[in-house]
Amino acid sequence: MLEILILLVIGLAAGILAGLMGIGGGIIFTPVLFFLFEAEGVQNPVIWTVASGLFCTFVAAFGSTVRQYVQDNIFWQEGIKLGALGAVGVFLGKLVITSPYYSRTEFVIFFSLMLLYAAFMMFRRGNDIDDEYKRKFAKLKLGETSVAGGLGGFVAALAGVGGGGIMVPIMNLFYKQPFRKAVSVSQLAMTIMVFTGWGQLAMEAGAISGITEFSVGYVDFGAALPLSVGGLIGGFGGAFLNHKINRKYLQWGFAALAVLMAGRLIYGIL
Repeated sequence: MLEILILLVIGLAAGILAGLMGIGGGIIFTPVLFFLFEAEGVQNPVIWTVASGLFCTFVAAFGSTVRQYVQDNIFWQEGIKLGALGAVGVFLGKLVITSPYYSRTEFVIFFSLMLLYAAFMMFRRGNDIDDEYKRKFAKLKLGETSVAGGLGGFVAALAGVGGGGIMVPIMNLFYKQPFRKAVSVSQLAMTIMVFTGWGQLAMEAGAISGITEFSVGYVDFGAALPLSVGGLIGGFGGAFLNHKINRKYLQWGFAALAVLMAGRLIYGIL
């Protein structure tokens, strides 16, 4: 019971940070799960982390999609198309993480690079002049959704995150989509593609029990659900506080936090 409460509190904190900084919870949930599975001595902690992290991200992305729908900022056709193509990337990524070549070291290096990339993007966005309202809502082409979705899904499976950190910059910076549209399309796509990701890993054979008894395949629902529920609740609070704090400082704060987490992960494999 105490462990569930602690995970719920961590999820709340992660959700508030995610809501404050406009990021997906996966970039915060995944390191927490990785440290947790390693500390408990779970066999194959990387696969457990990715699978359970994808479930947390699914809950967070679903909640965000509902908020986007309520705010009438939903793009069904492009989001579903991006999610379907992202599911292909997730499948390819799953083949990599379940192979003997993707171990703890490779995961830590890859995820640390993801954190540093996210830090760079946040710092850059904090310095950019926002031309959001000058951009037009042009429909994404099939080739554009293939690139953004495929890369986003592949990264999602390798790192246990939603892939939004890849898809949003591609749509916003390269395809010149308005940021608020890129976020909405990405959240709907993540809901679809990470569902296929954790669903596949839940059906994967050969998994030994995780931390809790509520495990199916490589998804530990007992560990992931308190985190994701806390994150879902915290996300609403973070989104509310977001309007009361200077966004530039929030983005710089996340950049610093991401660098610290990357340093801690890398230190653990030295």
